[in-house]
Amino acid sequence: MLEKEIAELRRRFKNEKNNISRIRGCLVNEKGEIISEFDQTLGLLPPEAAEGLLGVMRKTLTGAVGKNLVDIAFSNDQVVAGSDEHNLLMALRDSELSNDDAVHELFARAIHSLRFEGNFLILLACDKYDVFGYSGSGEREEDAAEVFRYITCSVCPVKLSRPMLSYIAYENAFHAIAANSVVSAPELGFLFPAFDDRTANIYGALFYTKSAADIHAEFIEEIFKTGVPMPAAEQKQSFDDLLGQTVSDDRRYEVVQTVHDRVYDLVEDYKSHEQEEPLRLNKWAISGMLKDCELAPPQLEAFERGFDERFGANAELCPQNLVDVKQFYLQTPDVTIKVNPQRSDLVETRLIDGHRYILIRAEEGVEVNGVTVKITE
Repeated sequence: MLEKEIAELRRRFKNEKNNISRIRGCLVNEKGEIISEFDQTLGLLPPEAAEGLLGVMRKTLTGAVGKNLVDIAFSNDQVVAGSDEHNLLMALRDSELSNDDAVHELFARAIHSLRFEGNFLILLACDKYDVFGYSGSGEREEDAAEVFRYITCSVCPVKLSRPMLSYIAYENAFHAIAANSVVSAPELGFLFPAFDDRTANIYGALFYTKSAADIHAEFIEEIFKTGVPMPAAEQKQSFDDLLGQTVSDDRRYEVVQTVHDRVYDLVEDYKSHEQEEPLRLNKWAISGMLKDCELAPPQLEAFERGFDERFGANAELCPQNLVDVKQFYLQTPDVTIKVNPQRSDLVETRLIDGHRYILIRAEEGVEVNGVTVKITE
């Protein structure tokens, strides 16, 4: 899903905008036992409680696309032949969570795949969204082109707050507040079906993970039974290792700097032009960057083989998962140098009199511990 499509749905999770009629869920202890279960009408809840629940669900649609928000693709066999896992999700959506057997089956599968220290909450909701089209002039059409019906699932740790002391002014007295169970932000969740091109795509789902380093593989395998995407942090580590193994020591800084600058430019250009398709890099695009660094053919071939082994020959990767475009830094055991990611050209490496140096061009505005200094000959 594109970021703008996700944002369009995320804006619905407010009291005045959603069309959620029913919320279901269960509280589970650390042994995997359901402590309690609830089935409530959102509109009958106090506004503050409803807004709190909507805030939890809204969190399940936040984060970086490709890192925290990952597309899940079902195979043709799963959809056409009607696999158990796909049929379950369809039953939940089509019944608008009124199918008790389907709801309890999802609870059971989720609980079987999850491990938390302490209690956790599984929260389900079903929303119906009137998707309006827009004319060429940007005006909304009167009739909805489609009613997009979808479910969301959020899995949240439940923690005990600390006992606190409260002062009630009108009583002129202090009162002890006991520890309460507090629902934390979701650790993981999903949306089904996907909202691609502003229409339902039952061949896809959107998975959310709070930590880009933890993809919750067991949950994905249990609920979707699809291939588990490589976590964003693992993608970066694998890419860094690949560059380190295929580029010689004397060229490594130059190559890393060039790849960073090229990817940074691609990301900035993508943002400025608001393109429809998500930005992705394949093997040939990265290999072209390395070729521009004038790497020897054996090194290019080694990189391409390593890419196939780590990611797959036809893999298309989110560039921000491979290169951190928000920062550029150099580090030794004793020194860390942070550079504006747009100005990596200010830094170079040199070998002088047998010693390795990192050189920074400093023309003006140099400070040391907050004190302005001048660099003279």
